Amino acid sequence: MSNSADRPSPDPLAPLAGLAGVPEAVESVRRSVDRVYGHRVMRRRSAEISAEAALRGARASAAVAGADWPLEEVRRRRDFGVEREARTVGGALRATAEAGQLLGIWRQSPMRVLARLHLVAAGGKRTAETGADGAEAGGAGPDDGVGRPRTAGEGVDPTLDPAVPGVPLPASREVAARLDGLAGLVVAGSSAPALVTAAVVHGEILSLRPFPSHNGLVARAAERIVLIGSGLDPKAVCPAEVGHAEVGTADYLGALARYASGTPEGMAEWITHCGRAVELGSRESTAVCEALQRGAA
Repeated sequence: MSNSADRPSPDPLAPLAGLAGVPEAVESVRRSVDRVYGHRVMRRRSAEISAEAALRGARASAAVAGADWPLEEVRRRRDFGVEREARTVGGALRATAEAGQLLGIWRQSPMRVLARLHLVAAGGKRTAETGADGAEAGGAGPDDGVGRPRTAGEGVDPTLDPAVPGVPLPASREVAARLDGLAGLVVAGSSAPALVTAAVVHGEILSLRPFPSHNGLVARAAERIVLIGSGLDPKAVCPAEVGHAEVGTADYLGALARYASGTPEGMAEWITHCGRAVELGSRESTAVCEALQRGAA
């Protein structure tokens, strides 16, 4: 008989896959993703679809954060460094682009990835000259607070991160402990479907708001990394951010608040909400495929 040390550790995400409505959401997401990947345009022009999905995903992530710019304005602009909305859109574009470069690091060192995402989202001065290893240390001097979790007594900039109704801001000690737990889950891996893992990663980061700013951009970019890296959406053509924006910030934050409650019903509602977001993102890219097929885009 083996002793308890020989037993595999339980997979805490696996039970979430069986919550009410979650298996149906997982299957519905799979069908919607398959429709995009099965489109004839994807066989010839998948790089174009991926690039367009990234642009639309970044625009949508910024919209959820309060910078709801028309797609053509995002496509046209080159300067994102002055007013708050412009900085938010620029941060979303950088975080979305960076997500694709961090897939190989995520499963080994998720905290490094989150630090890097915050660095690029916040527009730290070291972004252009520092790789993921350098970003881990966070900002020093003029970049103080960038790329590192909040310290004791430090809050979150309300102009850059909308408050989550009914979810108080956790203290830095709780943030550190829960981030460690989340990192452990990512490194250990899970048998749970990609949708479940992505929803938990997204929900946990946004509930904790671990950084002094831009937590929403970081959380949605981390969700993107999980969906791509899991193999559910390897070409990044199903931007969940589009779906989160389409259902509206109020519903998005409401679903997040119910996730933060920790009840089975709340967790299931958040996971199914994230599933709906992926489906809407898939629908957006299917429409892009159709437009390209008609020669209209």
